[in-house]
Amino acid sequence: MKIIHSIEELRAWRATVGTVAFVPTMGNLHAGHMTLIDAARKEAEHIVVSIFVNRLQFGQGEDFEVYPRTLEQDAALIAAQGGVDVIFAPDEKVLYPKVIQQYQVEPPAIQDELCGAFRPGHFRGVATVVTKLFNIVQPNVACFGKKDYQQLFVIKSMVEDLNQPVKIVSVDTGRAADGLALSSRNGYLSAAHKLEATRIYHHLSRMKAAIEAGERDYERLSAETTGDLLARGWVSVDYVEMRNALTLKPAAVTDHQLVILIAARLGHTRLIDNIEISL
Repeated sequence: MKIIHSIEELRAWRATVGTVAFVPTMGNLHAGHMTLIDAARKEAEHIVVSIFVNRLQFGQGEDFEVYPRTLEQDAALIAAQGGVDVIFAPDEKVLYPKVIQQYQVEPPAIQDELCGAFRPGHFRGVATVVTKLFNIVQPNVACFGKKDYQQLFVIKSMVEDLNQPVKIVSVDTGRAADGLALSSRNGYLSAAHKLEATRIYHHLSRMKAAIEAGERDYERLSAETTGDLLARGWVSVDYVEMRNALTLKPAAVTDHQLVILIAARLGHTRLIDNIEISL
C-alpha cells in the first residue's frame, strides 16, 4: 500500500494500472468508510482512497481548523481491513497551488436547499474538489455513501451533466448497533449526547413506518419530529423534509420513491441522516 502526496506520482502510478475504484474522504476514518472501500473492491482491480480536508466546503465559523487530521491512524485502519493500492494524501498547496481556486464547479439550485441553505457554498466546494480529484485519479468508479444524500445527488448529477466518465456507486449508510449513522463528527459528541443522537434514526424509522401505513400529511410528521427534538434539548433543527428520492424535489403524495432527510444540532455538533422509502 502506497501513500502518495504528489499529483505527479499519482498520475505516474495510474498510467501503469488497469481499472481503478476511488473512495474520496476527508480522513478521520471509521467503519462507515470501510464499507465504501469494501464496495470499491467489488468494482475494479485497484483502489485509491484520498484523504484531504477540503477548505472550500467549509463555511465561516465551521470546524475546518479543528477537523481531525489522522493520516497515520487512517492508514493503519485501512491496512487492518485488507489495504488498498494507494492512499492519496495531498497537502493543501498541492490541490490549491494558487491558494484561491479561480475556477469552481457551480451546482444548480439544489445547492441552496436542505443543507445548502445552512452551509452556503458547501456544495460548490464539494463539486469542485471532486472534479479535481477525478481529473487527477482518473477512476473508472467512485463510491459515495448515502448518509450525505444531497452530496450524493449533486455528484451523480454533476457526472451526468459534465459527461465525466466515472460510474458512481451509492453505498448504504453505515450504522452503529443502536442505529446512529457513523460519522467522523460523532467524535465531537459526549457520551450522553451519543445516546441522545440515536433519536434521529428513531424518528426516521417512525416516519417511514407511518408513511408506509398510509400517512401522507408530511408537514405534520415533520412538525412532530422537530417538536420532539427541541423538547429534548436539541439546539436547533435545520430541517425535517420528505423529498422525491430521484429528483430531491419536495415529495408529492403521488411519489413512490421518497427520502426523509434530517439535519439538527445537538450541543455543538450538526448531525445529518436520512432514510429511503419505496411505496
